[in-house]
Amino acid sequence: MTKNEKDSQVPTTGHEYDGIVELDHPIPDWFRALFYGTIVFAAGYFFYYQVGDGPTLATEYKRDVAETVYAQYLAAGANPQAKASEQDLLALLKDDSLRKIGAQHFQAKCASCHGPVGQGGIGPNLTDKNWIHGAKMTQVVRTISEGVSDKGMPPWGSVFKDKEVHAVAVYIRSLYGSNPPNPKAPQGEVVEIE
Repeated sequence: MTKNEKDSQVPTTGHEYDGIVELDHPIPDWFRALFYGTIVFAAGYFFYYQVGDGPTLATEYKRDVAETVYAQYLAAGANPQAKASEQDLLALLKDDSLRKIGAQHFQAKCASCHGPVGQGGIGPNLTDKNWIHGAKMTQVVRTISEGVSDKGMPPWGSVFKDKEVHAVAVYIRSLYGSNPPNPKAPQGEVVEIE
């Protein structure tokens, strides 16, 4: 079958220009699949960025500004390993966004031992007045960062950044006095926290 014979079997659009007949070929399957794929991608993109948790331009801008400020902080000769004072850490307790970040990290890494609401399990109860390694924020940060090897708690300072360690400490402090159901028996010394 020659090309002209094949073309004679294809329907025409009804247009003819200077003896040239316009044929009505179907769209190739690969092109149709590409077209529908772009529609599906656009729908997913819309829901991720507009409805879901996709970062907005404002969020990305804030992150970029924070990274720039941190880079300037380091360029100025600041020591990122410098320990935060108790007053600095207590000031962080007012930051709700930091507490939410801490809650996410706590659920991901700490809840398996300390319980999902800090009620204790393998690890001690974090909601009562009894503290094994100290209740000061600096002590809580040190315990999270350095771990307690004789009790089986790993050092999270190598996993979390300093800000994330502080966020987890803020979240743990927010659990104080929350009275969850089925708490683990008290361990350590009684410490009153304001």
